[in-house]
Amino acid sequence: MIPHHPLSRRAFLVSTGLALSAPCIAETPGRSTGTKPNMIFIFADEHRYQSLSFTEMPQVHTPVLERMTREGFMFHQCVSNYPVCSPYRGMLMTGRWPWQTGVIDNNIDLRDSEFTLGDAFKSAGYRTAYIGKWHLGGTRAEPFGFDQSLIWTGTNKHYDESVYHPQTGGPVCPKGYNATRMTDQAVEYINNIGADPYLLMLSLNPPHSRFTDAPPSKRALYPDGSLPYRPNVKLNGPADGHISRDNGTPHYEGYHAHISAVDEEVGRVLEAVTRSERGNDTIIIYTSDHGSQFGSHGVGSKRQPYEESLRIPFIVYAPGRITAGTSSQALMGAPDVMPTLCGLARIPVPASCSGQDFSGHIIGTGGPEPDAQLIMHISKDNASGGARHPAPLFRGIRTARYTYTVNESGPFHLFDNREDPYQMRNLADTPDYASLRQELHGRLRELLAKAEDPFPIG
Repeated sequence: MIPHHPLSRRAFLVSTGLALSAPCIAETPGRSTGTKPNMIFIFADEHRYQSLSFTEMPQVHTPVLERMTREGFMFHQCVSNYPVCSPYRGMLMTGRWPWQTGVIDNNIDLRDSEFTLGDAFKSAGYRTAYIGKWHLGGTRAEPFGFDQSLIWTGTNKHYDESVYHPQTGGPVCPKGYNATRMTDQAVEYINNIGADPYLLMLSLNPPHSRFTDAPPSKRALYPDGSLPYRPNVKLNGPADGHISRDNGTPHYEGYHAHISAVDEEVGRVLEAVTRSERGNDTIIIYTSDHGSQFGSHGVGSKRQPYEESLRIPFIVYAPGRITAGTSSQALMGAPDVMPTLCGLARIPVPASCSGQDFSGHIIGTGGPEPDAQLIMHISKDNASGGARHPAPLFRGIRTARYTYTVNESGPFHLFDNREDPYQMRNLADTPDYASLRQELHGRLRELLAKAEDPFPIG
């Protein structure tokens, strides 16, 4: 990790108050004590929007997330702008774009000069904690505005092999399913925090691979061949590794077994909050860092410009604070998460953020309606296989209707997601769409400039 200097940019901003701009949301409707609401932010790794019982796969067992959505709020068009672990987390923690933070691929440390989500909440009087996968360098989140952290590493092996790093002493390797052990730590934190307002971030590794080690009770939910593939799935190619079997366990069914396991862990958090001292003043959010292809378009995993890779759930549960069963089709992205959480907590949004505050959509007062979200795959130097990784490098935009992408040779994807929801007809070379391509290309150029992205675009 980059060494810390006596007065970092973040410390200077905190000490002077320059990091914060005036809050811009109305009072939350419904019952409120007037105190700062607790905030619990739970995010899984690689959970795509499509794999939920109440979106596009009724066969998947996700009763807790379904209840959260039924009694809360959901963004249906939430985009992982850069569907890779570290770049997403860099945007999440700073509200800034990858070229602004330098986190342009996995295994790149977040600079200590960045003003983070932890800093914003801590500056506003919150106690702050981070539990789970970090993936932004090192094994401590305290230098980034968190009062305490339990960072887990080796998390892709979900049983008996992952370790967490206490503030003192060596790493600890507890037995059991790592998502359960992480949730144990989160529940303990909730039980012991008392009346102080807090921000708790819980980063669970499943349903990320490996796909063969979900809890046996959840694997039993999905016998081999019990789940339908999406119509755009193509096998006999690179996707086979994500669809195939290891030790008799099918990967596709194993992925969804992990999702059901995560659903159960989220339920444990909800139960702990209900029992806690300020349970009625707690906002719980569930989302993911990106999705996964699982054979759609003949590819596996992420780093792709397709819906299965880009689109993620974003659920907000706060009975008494938001209207039950509400949702939005507004295009929300990863840089918008930090300002949105600040808005929900009624604390100032950092002026350093490039994203927008979408909290008004959640509380029913309206909010931003961007015409597009910037999407990208900047580098695969640190991907598995490096330059041989099959995912293309690209920049593009995702609008309410279209997905448009370019590489260094020019346009290579244009999909009409309304008429072609599985993106099976590429219109990039279709003459009838020339004017639309020109319009989308110009908008992409504008968004790249705002994100300070040096990608060469004509």
